[in-house]
Amino acid sequence: MSKNDQCFQRNAQSVASHRCEVAEHRWVNARYKYLRLAAEADLAGATRPGQFYQLRCPGTDALQPFLLRPMSVYGTGPEAGSIEFLYNVTGVGTRALAALEQGGHMEIVGPLGNTFGFEPGFRHVMVVARGVGLATMAPLVRQAAAAGVRITAILSARRPEDLMSEQFLRGAEAGLHCVYDSDGSASVESVEALLRRLLDADAPDALYTCGSHRLLMLLQRLLADYPQVRGEVAMEQRMACGMGVCLSCVRMFDREGDKQFLRVCREGPVFPIREVVGEVEFG
Repeated sequence: MSKNDQCFQRNAQSVASHRCEVAEHRWVNARYKYLRLAAEADLAGATRPGQFYQLRCPGTDALQPFLLRPMSVYGTGPEAGSIEFLYNVTGVGTRALAALEQGGHMEIVGPLGNTFGFEPGFRHVMVVARGVGLATMAPLVRQAAAAGVRITAILSARRPEDLMSEQFLRGAEAGLHCVYDSDGSASVESVEALLRRLLDADAPDALYTCGSHRLLMLLQRLLADYPQVRGEVAMEQRMACGMGVCLSCVRMFDREGDKQFLRVCREGPVFPIREVVGEVEFG
């Protein structure tokens, strides 16, 4: 049995379907909504940074989403049954979800997937995020802050008004660097120069990313020059079942020269950056 299968089977012990009450649901900005659900089960105790849930989005007169929607966990607690999501309202499912009112109910399935590799003995970690990737890595930032680990954060967005740095850090102290498409600072060339300065000055124990294919490819190339830095990516991928049965989320990875097709939902969603092969469907 592979290490990934062992990890998934341990996680699978806590996977269940939960009927949740909508405790809070509001717009954060023009594109993103915050959703807090309350369940009777101990979701906070069962969920780890990097994992996701499958959400049964409600139907409306105009929108009838069929499949459950995978969504990374934005936060848990302080109540045992409290779980949070931060999502971009884009397609049929999320538009239907956006219509859900406080006091309503919805079903979720999880927690699913593996977790970020984090060690309390780390001295320094770096996170590089764009768009909804901020929500995926917010629990990791909270975990690092609780362990007293120094955090460097590079956040990318189209415009300053799209960036959610306060929602990402949630009070955690970090060396923050914000880059934008609107002024050119988010270009691959500019971000590469920034990252090389930061890595040369004080390379972290681990570097994590989510939310952008171009940033992932840049980091994979950069990490070749910094072999001592662990690199991990939380991959976003279209999926149907979320449990490894339908094979709709298969991607190719290179594990020490062995090309393998792996399921993002089951063997992931967190993978070593250096193992990613080919195109991935990021924004």
